[in-house]
Amino acid sequence: MIVETFLAGPLACNCTILCDDKTKEAIVVDGGDGIPEVMKRLERLGARAKYLVHTHAHIDHIGDLGTLRERTGAQGLLHPADLPLYHSLRMQARWLEMYEVPRIVDLDGDLRDGDRIRAGGVEIDVLHTPGHTPGSVCFAFADGGSHTILSGDTLFAGAIGRWDLGGTSMEDIVDSIQRKLLPFDDETRVIPGHGPFTTIGEERNTNPYLQ
Repeated sequence: MIVETFLAGPLACNCTILCDDKTKEAIVVDGGDGIPEVMKRLERLGARAKYLVHTHAHIDHIGDLGTLRERTGAQGLLHPADLPLYHSLRMQARWLEMYEVPRIVDLDGDLRDGDRIRAGGVEIDVLHTPGHTPGSVCFAFADGGSHTILSGDTLFAGAIGRWDLGGTSMEDIVDSIQRKLLPFDDETRVIPGHGPFTTIGEERNTNPYLQ
């Protein structure tokens, strides 16, 4: 499996492509902004995106879904609890003073807790982690015996996500992290939606919100 994470868009969202190195089928996680960079990476890998999955429905994580889906032919998936937030993209664009308002399109399917998304030999597990938004999810996958979590804006290095941007509460975020993420072993790598990578052990031991 090929795993590439790179910054996409003006809000520097961590977008991740997971690609089967044999079949070249791929899953794009949070390809919501910066379409040229996403397409460049897919083309360089010779990859065909099968799914476009999103950790939540803030504009920097899902705003470009419609155009990216047209360019790749992939299916766009989101947790249904975030559909109202997705349909508020125009308002989100106004908050950020964006001149171009993203198109809102019908999703191709839901992400549900416990789902496993497959593209070739790539498999990612869906963990529903409400708090930052009602439908926030994280994705977990194994590669060579080690685990990685794509935590979206639920868990950051030394911090947690905000809950005042269409979310629920700090208590909900902390509860989601404790129930769904901290059971992973300390060596599990965490790739947040923004900022530097970390590990479960580092956050378990030092994150002030989890002490």
